[in-house]
Amino acid sequence: MKNLSKLFVIVLMMTSVTISAQKEFSLLSPDKKIEVKVSVDEKIEFSVLKNSKALISPSPLAMNVNANVMLGVNAKVKNTKTNSVNKILQREVRQKSKEVRENYNELKINFKENFALTFRAFNEGVAYRFETSLDGDMKVNSETYSVNFAGDYLSYFPEEESFMSHNERIFNPIMLKDIKEKQFASTPTIIDTKEGTLIAITESDLEDYPGLWLKGTAQNSLTRIFPAYVLDAQLKRDRDLMPTKRAEYLALTKGTRTFPWRIFAITNNDGDLITNEMVYLLSKPNQLKDISWIKPGKVAWDWWNFNNIYNVDFRAGVNTETYKYFIDFASKYGIEYIILDEGWYKLGDLLSIEPEMNVQEIIDYGKQKNVGVILWVVWKTLDDQLQPALDQFEKWGVKGIKVDFMQRDDQEIVNYYWKVAREAAKRKLLVDFHGAFKPSGLFRAYPNVITNEGVKGLENDKWESLVTPEHCVTLPFTRMFAGPMDFTPGAMVNVTKASFKPMFTQPTSMGTRCQQLAMYVVYESPLQMLADNPTNYYREPVCMEFLSKVPSVWDKTIVLDAKIADYVLLARQSGNDWYVGAMTDDKARDFTVDFSFLDEGSYSADIWQDGINADRNGNDFKKISVEVNKATKLNIHLAPGGGWAARVYSK
Repeated sequence: MKNLSKLFVIVLMMTSVTISAQKEFSLLSPDKKIEVKVSVDEKIEFSVLKNSKALISPSPLAMNVNANVMLGVNAKVKNTKTNSVNKILQREVRQKSKEVRENYNELKINFKENFALTFRAFNEGVAYRFETSLDGDMKVNSETYSVNFAGDYLSYFPEEESFMSHNERIFNPIMLKDIKEKQFASTPTIIDTKEGTLIAITESDLEDYPGLWLKGTAQNSLTRIFPAYVLDAQLKRDRDLMPTKRAEYLALTKGTRTFPWRIFAITNNDGDLITNEMVYLLSKPNQLKDISWIKPGKVAWDWWNFNNIYNVDFRAGVNTETYKYFIDFASKYGIEYIILDEGWYKLGDLLSIEPEMNVQEIIDYGKQKNVGVILWVVWKTLDDQLQPALDQFEKWGVKGIKVDFMQRDDQEIVNYYWKVAREAAKRKLLVDFHGAFKPSGLFRAYPNVITNEGVKGLENDKWESLVTPEHCVTLPFTRMFAGPMDFTPGAMVNVTKASFKPMFTQPTSMGTRCQQLAMYVVYESPLQMLADNPTNYYREPVCMEFLSKVPSVWDKTIVLDAKIADYVLLARQSGNDWYVGAMTDDKARDFTVDFSFLDEGSYSADIWQDGINADRNGNDFKKISVEVNKATKLNIHLAPGGGWAARVYSK
């Protein structure tokens, strides 16, 4: 018996040593296809595999804080905790769906140095974050974030020139080894292994910390670069607050906190990037008790079309009569909002209205017509007058604000987004951030943040020729992965790529009319713009049949066929109706639409398709109606730069 007791003690000691000395950890996704491996030794490294094939080779993680304290170097494991979650969430504001499945396995490694690393493995990808438990306030000097890939993969790299940026970039395909050390990009950035796997890199729950950017290494890796804390800045015009001196640290923040999630979405199906919800799932939960007042919808926008209405008996421009005309148009077609963009107030003072504008009269007129008014503002002016301006907007009956020209995502500006979202919500105001960095979870924490620019959208057609059909079919897999995307579609004058010329006051779009219509199905934005002027829309009643009915939020999304930078074909459900949208790059394409997503029964399908001459004249389209059911397989043709849109409803 004495010998048995000795043996038990020896086994217990061996077991304890094994547990306390463990330096290798493994975490599997619920479907066991994705594995995260974590190694803790002199440094902490993680690697990622899918189906036992390495995608990310061992890559270091660390954080330098306070007086050069390295969290993650010679760190000692204190304990670990695991957790699994599998539940259905109801979206506060529908985007791609009204329900989201949250299903992941979690590993949290607590270290004796008062920090932790949490890893989550989803079937759709992996993520990790730092967490610190330090007394008082903390200075973050740097964060070690390098991603070593298992091969020389292709990157869709939205290269930037400066941290002062609208983050409106082209996603240039470039091999990792060809990205030099001086080249850097905003996120999301997409990696294509060219062996059937895509990896989307971005972040979520970004708060009180600078945004993540990536730079090249001339090797099979990307490393981090962050905009440092701003010490001094110079204001140019009323909107461009240009940093003139930056600190040698990233952030001054609380010592006890969580840090942003570093996301790696992983898929063998390009279309899965469109339905991926990891940014939403890793965001801070909704902070608002009452969200019943948050109303998604479409909005008639003035700035892109330069208020170039015609066939009216008043002078068009930034004046009361013009906006009443916009309201009449919106009311006729059931469009929920109009925007008063730049020009309604005297720049530099939100409380000083231009004499040709009677904002209260416009808002009251809109109320009579069931059309809400959203006001454009320069972010810096709003910051200077935040409380009195928002109080005045609430008094007027404004429904939302479009906040423009931040152009930064250092700690100060990231915090500004949260402040505006919070203060706007107190007054039941929607927020649309323009001149903005990518969505990083704020749209869940504050659902009144209804949409977000940070995309090279239609407005660029006013001054350059970069919004090509190829760019337009790249966006659903890249920028839109991060969250709502205010591309501002809806051009009613459409030309081929060869014929396109930028025009500021009378802009056109590159590609076909039906590609513009399809964007309302393909592009996700709970506040969806109609960018052209009402007179042009009045001239196109057949297109308005579609634009007046297409929703801006969805109950379900099914990607039918998709290839990054080439084409997309998807179906979205809203109530009992389905909408189908297809877009192609510069190549004509043929698809077969499989309607097996429908329930039993007969349906009518109203279809807007490229006309026979759309390859020569982008305005050419044809509307047809056919009967379909779940057994229907319909052949469709898209012209170069073309599109296809359908509304499917019960007979």
